[in-house]
Parts: sequence; C-alpha cells; structure tokens
Amino acid sequence: MFVVQDTIVSMFSFAFIVRAVIVGFLVSLCASLLGVSLVLKRYSMIGDGLSHVGFASLAIATALGMTPLAVSIPVVVTAAFFLLRLSEHTKLRGDAAIALFSTGALAIGVMLISMTTGMNTDVCNYLFGSILAMSKADVRLSVILSAAVLFLFVVFYNKIFAVTFDETFARATGVRAGLYNMIIALLTAVTIVLGMRMMGALLISSLIIFPALSSMRLFKSFRAVTVSSALISVLCFLAGIVVSYAAATPTGASVVFFNMIVFAVFAILGVLRSRRGFAKAAAILVVLTLGSCAKGPVLNTPKNVAGTRSVELPASAQAAEDPLAAFDFSPSTAGNDVIKIKEKMFIAQVNDVYLNPEDYLGKTIQLEGIFKTDSYDDLSRQFCFVLRNGPGCCGNDGSVGFEIAWPEAAGINSAAPLASGHKYPGQDQWVEAAGQLSAYEEEGFPYLYLALSSLEVKNKRGAEYVSQ
Repeated sequence: MFVVQDTIVSMFSFAFIVRAVIVGFLVSLCASLLGVSLVLKRYSMIGDGLSHVGFASLAIATALGMTPLAVSIPVVVTAAFFLLRLSEHTKLRGDAAIALFSTGALAIGVMLISMTTGMNTDVCNYLFGSILAMSKADVRLSVILSAAVLFLFVVFYNKIFAVTFDETFARATGVRAGLYNMIIALLTAVTIVLGMRMMGALLISSLIIFPALSSMRLFKSFRAVTVSSALISVLCFLAGIVVSYAAATPTGASVVFFNMIVFAVFAILGVLRSRRGFAKAAAILVVLTLGSCAKGPVLNTPKNVAGTRSVELPASAQAAEDPLAAFDFSPSTAGNDVIKIKEKMFIAQVNDVYLNPEDYLGKTIQLEGIFKTDSYDDLSRQFCFVLRNGPGCCGNDGSVGFEIAWPEAAGINSAAPLASGHKYPGQDQWVEAAGQLSAYEEEGFPYLYLALSSLEVKNKRGAEYVSQ
C-alpha cells in the first residue's frame, strides 16, 4: 500500500504528468459517453476511421508548417459529417464507408509524410500515442474542447437517447434526428482528435468501444450503461497511467490493457449472472489466463533527436481567463532550485523542456549521460551534447538529451579547451552535467542549450538506454 502511495506521490511531482492526467481524464470521459451511442448505432469503428483521417490532417499540417490540432479538428469534423451523409444516402453503409475513409486517409497521410519530413518521431507520437509529451497550449485547447463536448452531451442527452434507440420513432414524433446525428458526429470528431495525442491513431477506437461493451455485459438501461462506461473509462485510464509510470510501459497500451481486463471480468460476471453455465465461465477464465501469458508488442515512446535542436519559444504570459490557471504546472525542483532529469522518466522530462521551455529557461538542469560531439560538414562549428540512447521511430534508434556549452563558448566556433581553463571530456565518456537552460539564435532559429556550471566525468555509468 505504501509503495503504491509513494509511486503516486512521486508521479504527480512531474508537471507533465499532471497535465497528462487532466487531459486524459476528460478525454476518457468524453469517449466513454459517446461510445455508448456509437456502439448501439453500430458505428463503433468510427473512431478508427476518423483517427486515420486525423493522421492525414496531421500530415497536411506538417507539410504546411501549421499547428496539428488547428488543422486536425476542422478536417476530422468535416469528415465525420461527410461520413454520416455518405452512409445515409448511398449504398455504402456503416462499416464499408468507415473502411473507405480509414484506408484512404491513412494512405494519403503516409504519402504526404514521405514527401515532406519522413516518418519522424512526431508522426509516431500520433500513431502510437504520446500523452506525456503535450505542450501547455495543447492542454488548454483540450480542456476547453472536452468541457464543450461534455456540456453539449448533457444538454442534448434526451435527444441523443431517442435517436440512438429508435431513430424512426424519433423522427415520427418530430425529433430532428438528422440534426442530433450531426451533433453526435461533431462531438465524436472532436473527441477523436483530442484522444489521438493520448492513445494514438491505432488505439483511439478502443477508448470508445471497450467501456461501452464492458458495461453492456452487466447493465441493460441506457443510463446505467452510460454511467458505468464513464466510471470504467476514467478508472482504467488512471490505472493505466500509474502502471505506465511505474513499469515504463507506453501509456496508451497500458490503458487498453486495463480495459481488456475489465471487459473480461464483466463478461464473466454476466455469464455467471445468467445462471446458464459455470462451465462456460470457467472456459473463459482458462482462455484469458493462457492469453495473458503472451507478451505484447513494445511501442515507441517519444524522443528528442540530438540533431533536431530547434524549438519554438512560446510566450510565457498567460491570459487571465486561462482555465488552467488554478493548476501549478511549474516543474518540480529539489535542492537549490536544481531540476534533476531522472533516469526513470528521462525522455518525458527532456521532452517537456523542449515543449514548454518558458517553464525552464533560467533554471538549472542536472542530468547524466554520454558525452557526444557533432559538427557541420565544413567543421566550422562543433556542438557538444549529453545524451542517452532511446527508442526512435519505425526501427531507427534515437538519442535524447541537451546541447551543452560553457557560458563563454555559446555561439563561438570552437569546442576546444577555453582560455578560462574549462575543458570538455573525451567522446563517449559518461558525465554528469549541470547548467542553466539558455537559448541562442542561429540563422534565425532559436536553440536551447545548457550553459554549464559543472561537467564531471563519472566512473560508474548509468542506464545508457532509456525507454520513458
């Protein structure tokens, strides 16, 4: 019990995990509420289709150099409307229309990405999910849109119930079924876009399907299923993110894993309650026990490639009406305001620095890693880094860490010993570096680096490969 409590306290000391919990809680709640209607209307795979459309819109945003969410939301909403109309007024029904959109959008997205930036880490974050790598701007937009989805669902609850169970009867009684179907499509599209960051395009449909199907094993009324789905979705998300932190597993996959367990338990309870066969329940338990022995695939987690050092420096000021102003998102510090990059969450902490530099600029950051150097082809400028090896994208290994320089060396064309007597260690040595996070501009682009206060060679090497 104390171990779990210590794990949770330690987990919430990270600002980026607090952001992840806030967004994940709201998105899980939205997905579960809408999932009941979508499953009953036989549109349970709409999440999969729209998430692939979201991936295509991500490719468009990347090609145009625009913000992904700003492009994805209108594109996916339009696709949801068109998908609904296509299914209602042509011979392409339900699953066929979704399959058409899903495969077509994914193909377009892959083609656009291959013609622009290539299959880089940002793309893989949207494919497999990376909730621990969210900027504060993403969090604000996600909170506002999630609140809007929940508000509209509550306001139109009775109408949504009517068109879900018997659309023909609803139309006969004067309910504008087409309008409320459009509202469901709109809310679903927004939820899918928000959930893609957490679960990835390949797993987001599970957030919609599992809670609803689990609840239907035990409950029969629409309201009971809706409430149960909401509770299941939120609890599975919280369990998934705790296990993800403790065991260094991908967050999205961990959430789905707990949803699978809950579905299995509810299915067994449903069989037992039906009083038609304990042998059937026993058989299900045996199958689940055997299936749990299989090892699942290892998904990629986010990284920062050493060569990709450019960052966008957002404005530090926040508007007074900021809905997240009540939350303290400042990074945790220990001992003289030194932010220690810990081995357990190395990749996530470094990512948070690059995504939210305004929280860290001017603060001292301490980390251990491998000393590396790199230079331009003409050797006119040599860069120094402290890095660790981490998972890349699509089979390519990556590196994560920071550029470092003694304060008087920033921006000069040398990595040799300086007049002040400061020296850099040899290539591939294990070092502990501490320095103030600073920024410089080169060819019109801002770059982050650590202005060193100390750089010490260590005899004992830590974990050179990190996964989270």
